Amino acid sequence: MTMDLRDYLRAVRKRWWLVAMAVAISVGVAVAVTLLTPPRYAASVTFFVSTRGTEVIQAFQGGQFAQQRVKSYVDVLTSNRLAQSIAADDPAGLTAEEIQEEVTAQVVPDTVLVQATVTDTDRARALRLAQRLAVQFPALVSKLETPPGSKLPTVGVQIIAEPRLADAPVSPQPVRNVGLALALGLIVGVGAAALRESLDRTIRTPETLHEATGAPVLSGIPFDRKADKSPLITEGSAHSARAEAMRQLRTNLQFVNVDRPLRSLVVSSALPGEGKSTTVCNLGIAFAEAGKRAIIIDADLRRPRVAEYLGLEGGGGLTNVLAGQTNVRDVVQQWGDSGLWVLPSGSIPPNPSELLGSGNMADLLTSLSAAFDIVLIDTPPLLPVTDAAVMSTLADGCILVSRHARTTVAQAATAAEALAKVNAQLYGCVLNMMPTKSGGGYSYYTYDTATPALTPAPAAGPLPDSPFRSELVGSLVRTPRHAGNDPLDAPTTDLRVYYRQQGTAPAPPVTS
Repeated sequence: MTMDLRDYLRAVRKRWWLVAMAVAISVGVAVAVTLLTPPRYAASVTFFVSTRGTEVIQAFQGGQFAQQRVKSYVDVLTSNRLAQSIAADDPAGLTAEEIQEEVTAQVVPDTVLVQATVTDTDRARALRLAQRLAVQFPALVSKLETPPGSKLPTVGVQIIAEPRLADAPVSPQPVRNVGLALALGLIVGVGAAALRESLDRTIRTPETLHEATGAPVLSGIPFDRKADKSPLITEGSAHSARAEAMRQLRTNLQFVNVDRPLRSLVVSSALPGEGKSTTVCNLGIAFAEAGKRAIIIDADLRRPRVAEYLGLEGGGGLTNVLAGQTNVRDVVQQWGDSGLWVLPSGSIPPNPSELLGSGNMADLLTSLSAAFDIVLIDTPPLLPVTDAAVMSTLADGCILVSRHARTTVAQAATAAEALAKVNAQLYGCVLNMMPTKSGGGYSYYTYDTATPALTPAPAAGPLPDSPFRSELVGSLVRTPRHAGNDPLDAPTTDLRVYYRQQGTAPAPPVTS
């Protein structure tokens, strides 16, 4: 994946902490090294190399000879022989090898000048060694350049700059070290941020989620720090950005299929921990706010959470109804004073997939879809188990909840493929826990209103006697039915229309 300048800027903006950490570590190391490194002082001396000759031609040729010769003197200055001469003359507490390591030399470009530098942790010793070098080097060159049988050397070395000690230590250099560390930290940090951006396959934008699943993104739910303690969009959270996102999801779901109104919906995710259960609970509350009669079925028969989130009793529920142990009207509970009803999961069975794919489950879902405006079904994640795929074939469709910066593209795509393999209808996706200020420009604005928030009631018992109850008192489980006594035998297939025709007549007898 190639990245342009905007991609780099976006990567740095998203992962600024990575750049800051790299800079902090680099500068910290530089400061530590600077503080732990003992200061070193330098003393330098400069020599002039010349040849003997009086005539102009001889002087010119001698100059060229000196320039060629002076390159060899760099090696002489750093040689062990010169170091031994210095150590024999004035060791200054160092061996010849230690003296040799402290001497450096360089030729001044395009000249016959050579500069020698002695670096030592002791100021006085550095100057002292430079002074001894200024004496021993010309003497050594004189010996080397004197031909056999001659008393005069062909090359002469003179001191043109006496040994001088630098005012400040040559190392360490705090400003240079910190500056280089800062530059290095920025380079490493930006490179790490860009690398992680290119390797990051998690879903961070609605566009990425749409590309992975091929389904529209119906809503982006913003991250809320209070969600851990207050997962429901009630009371203080009723007008939050998260609540507005849930209402947006509710509105979009009402138009996903204009030819066939949505009556039953499975809510699932690719993996656990992506927020599907809180999404289904809050979506039910949002439908109830809009005056819809909604029911939530906790079909996650492995790790049920709906009853816990809504503060309801979950000991009896869906599994008990499917097993024929009880009637649905005895375990379904109303949440608060709203039009939201809940069918908990009940006892955890040993065969969840078989129960959810049974004929009893299909009949129960058909009956509840006729009695309520919307049936929301919480199911286990799609990738670990097949429960959600099984339920999606019974319901009108499914929505997939993905968590920002956690769900990967491959996981979302595999979950969508699992639904496609069973010919389930994927209506859309929800991107959960999006940052309120992200690179995509998502932001939310709330308005204070006087609309009271829905509040849950204490643990609810059986349904109270009411015209609404009459829509549920029919045999919603597949117990033997008697002609004329079951609402499912009514001329119309919509129980709401049937009871609307009957007015507020008492509920028909219930078969057991």
